[in-house]
Amino acid sequence: MEYRILKMEEAHIKGVSEIEKECFSSPWSENCIRSETVNPNARFFVALSEDKVVGYAGMHTVCGECYIANVAVSEAYRRLGIASALLGRLEETARSESCEFITLEVRKSNLNAIGLYSRLGYKQVGVRKNFYSKPTEDAVLMTKAFEV
Repeated sequence: MEYRILKMEEAHIKGVSEIEKECFSSPWSENCIRSETVNPNARFFVALSEDKVVGYAGMHTVCGECYIANVAVSEAYRRLGIASALLGRLEETARSESCEFITLEVRKSNLNAIGLYSRLGYKQVGVRKNFYSKPTEDAVLMTKAFEV
């Protein structure tokens, strides 16, 4: 399956919203997603197969630091390298903006995501107790440092 990674735009919001509803117990609203398209600190990208949004990822950058807000791929398109490609684009963007590291939280039970992040060089650096709700769960904090 072929896909391409593009900067998220207004036309992608509905597709991103559908993936949010599919993947997360507390999905972002379309208005929240839309706000990221004009947020000067936000860097959001979508994966498109033909013209369908099949995944997306976004981060916020502040003072040389990057925080990944979300990474999500529609279930029918998982295990095709899309999440890795999206993360690669985030990292490439972070490096181009001279960021020192990139960090994220992931549900402790999401072993597939933790495995992916670990394979990509993210290290477990802490736990945030009861970070998630619906259901309540700890978050594993993972960080990848860049050579500056």
